[in-house]
Amino acid sequence: MRGRRRERHRFGNLGRWLSTEGTTAAATREVAGASDSGLRVVLWDTRHGGAFKDFAGGYGVGQFRGKGPRAKIIEYFYRNDFRSPPLAYGYLAAGLQKLGHTVAYSLEETPPADVYVFNPALMTLPYELEVMRRLNETAPKTKLLAVGTVASTMPESFAGINCRVLKGEPEQLIPKFDEALAAGEQQLSIGTVADLDTLPFPDWSVFPYWQFRVGYDFWKFPTAYVQSSRGCTLSCTYCPYIILENKVRTRAPERVVAEIRRNIDEYGFESFKFRDPLFGAKRKHAEELAERIGKLPRKIQFSVESRIELLSRDVLTMLRDVGLTSVTVGIETPSRETLVKYKRAPIKDDKQSQFVAMCRALGIRVIAGFMIGFHEDTRQTIRAVLRYAKQVDPFVANFNVCTPYPGTGFIDEIASQIESRDWSRYDVYTPNLKYEHLTSDEVAEMHQHCFRQYYFRWAYLKDNWRFMFPRLHKLTSRFLSPAAVTAPEPAPANPLKVISASGEASQAAPPLVQLNMQAPQRRSA
Repeated sequence: MRGRRRERHRFGNLGRWLSTEGTTAAATREVAGASDSGLRVVLWDTRHGGAFKDFAGGYGVGQFRGKGPRAKIIEYFYRNDFRSPPLAYGYLAAGLQKLGHTVAYSLEETPPADVYVFNPALMTLPYELEVMRRLNETAPKTKLLAVGTVASTMPESFAGINCRVLKGEPEQLIPKFDEALAAGEQQLSIGTVADLDTLPFPDWSVFPYWQFRVGYDFWKFPTAYVQSSRGCTLSCTYCPYIILENKVRTRAPERVVAEIRRNIDEYGFESFKFRDPLFGAKRKHAEELAERIGKLPRKIQFSVESRIELLSRDVLTMLRDVGLTSVTVGIETPSRETLVKYKRAPIKDDKQSQFVAMCRALGIRVIAGFMIGFHEDTRQTIRAVLRYAKQVDPFVANFNVCTPYPGTGFIDEIASQIESRDWSRYDVYTPNLKYEHLTSDEVAEMHQHCFRQYYFRWAYLKDNWRFMFPRLHKLTSRFLSPAAVTAPEPAPANPLKVISASGEASQAAPPLVQLNMQAPQRRSA
């Protein structure tokens, strides 16, 4: 019965989202036919250049593009994911509909509407500005609103466009919608959400939610984004998570789990990616959340991002027992000098290796971010990062190219070393600095080299096959008694010295092989 209800829900809302997949006409008719009591609002979106917007603190990231046969294989598996639009769009869809407006989601198309909402990623900003200019020309009466991190930190980018640039958290548009439309100035500060528990549950019905998947974290789909906290208290100069606010705010665990339950019942989500920059910063909060997740009517899969000091063995075991499948951490570089220079507290090398081994023993995937392409890097320092990645040996090693984000202290520190401010290149995989010892092309080639050398090795396959083939591992484990594996436990967390995991600043590159790589298809009614 629940499955049939989901199918009716899916097909009943098919005309409410817009894309290039054949539903544009139906959705346009619905938007154009909105009642006189409310406005027709379009949440406009793009995946131009392979962008995924809900990463890097809202600046978004691109996709790894391989050069050469082996790198192309990695790229192939990378591209099988179909991520959700920004979580903020889910909140806006729910909140604006509660205000009596008709809301639709548009992927690339520009149907008739009274209001368009844009949430550009840094790499899609030039493209979205062009779309906004065209709308000014073809639909001059349509109101354009820009929200999100880019709008908050780069409002001058919208000069010359008839739009309102809202500085603050996108969800603040819900209580300030009328004020935003009536504003006389182009820029309007809307602030941050004072109480996260006042946010409505996201409405995914206007999106193609049945396609959402994050393959490196899960093997059950579709995948929803969810959030139990926002913000970070620390001071990594290159991290975008502390731009709007340098503190942690939490949602009540019962509210978070109620949202998960609704997402299961209404939309059939089977996996949940927590978008907290620092999951578990408050241990009691994480414990209560785990307890409540364990009481859901059926087991889910979920993933988190954090620092290894916050995730002791007992915390990991507690979370694993109620569905944790994956942890994202930022390792960055083995160079203590580089970490200290950019105000990231170093962690002893052996602690990071022990953490990955402990997670593997518990059956938890580790997604680790490594960073290359600092101004002072050499071939030797980049090779050292690759060697260290192999030593730590996470399930996914994502090699980011150092990227200076507007609004961070880092971009000011290295302003004279920035070679390109063409924002379409800011996808975390493209070199944009002037390098002291290397050319941009050499950094790009070393970046490709890191991916190829990391994934194409027998040691990787031996250590991670259980995550690459989860169903095969489950089948074999029924007949083979797993050997007892113990791993040293990381040092206890010091709450005053914990810092945010900036490795998530990019969408993680996928492992070389995974099962179930096809995007979920809508089942027939």
